[in-house]
Amino acid sequence: MNLSSQLHETAKARANKPAYYFMGGSSSYAELDGAITKFASGLEKLGVRQGDHIGLLLGNSPHFIISLYGALRVGATVIPINPIYTADEIGYILNNGDVKVVVALDIAVPLAEKMHSFLPQVEYFVICETGQFEMDRISVNPKMKSFTNLVASGDLSFNGPELQNDDVALILYTSGTTGKPKGAMLTHKNLYSNAKDVGDYLKINDQDRVITALPMFHVFCLTVALNAPLMNGATMLIVPKFSPKEIFGLGIEYKPTVFAGVPTMYNFLFQYPEGKPEDLQTLRLCISGGASMPVALLKNFEKKFNVVVSEGYGLSEASPVTCFNPLDRPRKPGSIGTSILHVENKIVNEVGVEVPVGEVGELIVRGPNVMKGYYKMPEESSATIREEWLYTGDLAKVDADGYFYIVDRKKDLILVGGYNVYPREVEEVLYNHPDVIEVAVLGVPDPNQGEAVKSYVVSKNPELTVEYLFEYCKEHLAKYKIPSSIEFLKELPKNTTGKILRRALKELVTEPVNK
Repeated sequence: MNLSSQLHETAKARANKPAYYFMGGSSSYAELDGAITKFASGLEKLGVRQGDHIGLLLGNSPHFIISLYGALRVGATVIPINPIYTADEIGYILNNGDVKVVVALDIAVPLAEKMHSFLPQVEYFVICETGQFEMDRISVNPKMKSFTNLVASGDLSFNGPELQNDDVALILYTSGTTGKPKGAMLTHKNLYSNAKDVGDYLKINDQDRVITALPMFHVFCLTVALNAPLMNGATMLIVPKFSPKEIFGLGIEYKPTVFAGVPTMYNFLFQYPEGKPEDLQTLRLCISGGASMPVALLKNFEKKFNVVVSEGYGLSEASPVTCFNPLDRPRKPGSIGTSILHVENKIVNEVGVEVPVGEVGELIVRGPNVMKGYYKMPEESSATIREEWLYTGDLAKVDADGYFYIVDRKKDLILVGGYNVYPREVEEVLYNHPDVIEVAVLGVPDPNQGEAVKSYVVSKNPELTVEYLFEYCKEHLAKYKIPSSIEFLKELPKNTTGKILRRALKELVTEPVNK
């Protein structure tokens, strides 16, 4: 079984059930499955064959779902790309990923016209009409095809090739915090197993209405808020772009039962002055991932909206989920939960030996969700996957009950005079201050200690001072963990999933404020 065939089976069993609502419109499972089949057939008529690579330059929309599942149904490998990337960033992924066909919104036509001359391997750009661009321009370009026409030309009786579990279904390019992004190759087995295990773990069913507000091109959304709901016959409430106003509006109109987001989204929802708890009263489950959620935010959100937030953990290389806080046992604030079904997590030292309970080490993962490797990067693949274990690069610990806790990214560890300082520990202290909205902590060079702790703070109180926060930190942190400097910002830089960008903050580093 794979995602495409599973959706086909779901459509046969729940033909008239709404698969999604989007901007006032909707589609049944039968209609969605038919569009996917016809798109797959249209791709085959364009010359797409099993194993070819299809790039998706799309935001949250039905176009994305039809393109993703249609490409999988014809046996192609899909490469989702953030549509707001620069031409250079997009060009690198398209070239490195050997993309043959690109599916993009009509607003990307000028970009496609600009790029096609240095993308010789791209044979076609399939343009999705949204009414934001004059489509006459594509009719004179033989490399550009209409999405609508492609679907219309497809054959409902199309049967794609037989897909193998080990065939690469998706290549997800990581954010590339160091050097160029790497393409994680995820197989049909990887994606199907993780979507099924996550759906089972979270008890997603055909009565659920799932808010799909995370970017679909990101693996967190793909598995938790797209594949798992479609696999289980749930209804997706597709949000083109996250906004608190939109989420609360959906709460009133569609009575959602599941919301998945990153901590920043929860912070925006919590701080939104017009958001009423009763607007989200039908939510049975909130899921947080992508970054560690501050315990203070988690508790405040749960208290205000009377809903449990289940924090989990994952990474692109693991399709992505490895842990979730269980629904049938106590949820531990600050923990990413326990291993999901069929996935093993453990903590090891520098030589790969498992460490005792409570001791910090590197989190490694094994299971059917672990990637095949990095595309065209055998050395990186061998360094990351050793004896079937995926080395995540995250520092973590596990308690006696099997609950895991992310301490920090291995590369974000701060060494102050030989002492380890984990940014999250300092961030948790600052998040507990009632005037603090957002915090990011990182290490900066220090001539005496090697590194020093620097904090960036967003405050809702204009009267809050650096000096006051220094005194506050002194009450709650050991001396070597106290920030050497604190800087107030209006907002913290974030990527499209809402994750705080530490590397962007490092470019803002200024002279420290002495304590």
